[in-house]
Amino acid sequence: MQRGNMKLTATDRIILNSYRSFLDGLADYLGTGFEYVLHSLEDCENSVIKIINGHHTGRKLGAPITDLALNMLNKIQDENLDGYISYESKNKKGNLLYSTTISVYGEHHRIIGLVCINYHVDTPLSETFPVFKMLDMTANNMINENFAVDVDGLIEQAYAEASQQVMADESISANLKNKEIVILLYNQGIFRMKDSVIKVAKLMDVSKNTVYMHLRGLKDK
Repeated sequence: MQRGNMKLTATDRIILNSYRSFLDGLADYLGTGFEYVLHSLEDCENSVIKIINGHHTGRKLGAPITDLALNMLNKIQDENLDGYISYESKNKKGNLLYSTTISVYGEHHRIIGLVCINYHVDTPLSETFPVFKMLDMTANNMINENFAVDVDGLIEQAYAEASQQVMADESISANLKNKEIVILLYNQGIFRMKDSVIKVAKLMDVSKNTVYMHLRGLKDK
């Protein structure tokens, strides 16, 4: 059972550092009501290697791990929890917090760090969920996302939308329509899917070699 500081491997550090952009994305999506802290267990006295909205507690990079975070880590390990624990707490000012502590696993399934997220309940709702502001966006600014239930459905829906867009564009000559459809699908990453070339060729009613030809033309540019 691990306690206190530990020696991290190079792979451990890569894994731990990969959480930095993950927390940036969460903060951008969920707003300033949440404090996000990434702890490294390599040095508990200077464990904070990433912090966002630290103004809530006054903590900065290099701050030590808290006694509560260590307590939550012990609970996760001792009670064989599923790598995280959520709870209510209060800060020194008596403000209510909704918090979660999530384990970061490194090599050999060791817990090498913690992600701690604290929601400060007294934060105005307008500052907590920026996603609500997106409801004011016009239709022209909206981005469509296909929530297909399987890969075939994803490819078929992407093809249908690309085909509709290309066929409606009178500036594209008839003999270039298929090429433009392939370009759109390529830019969407559709051809990363297994057997996508075969499936797109079938939808376009052309040979797979025709699709490959258009793809080679893109890669040669």
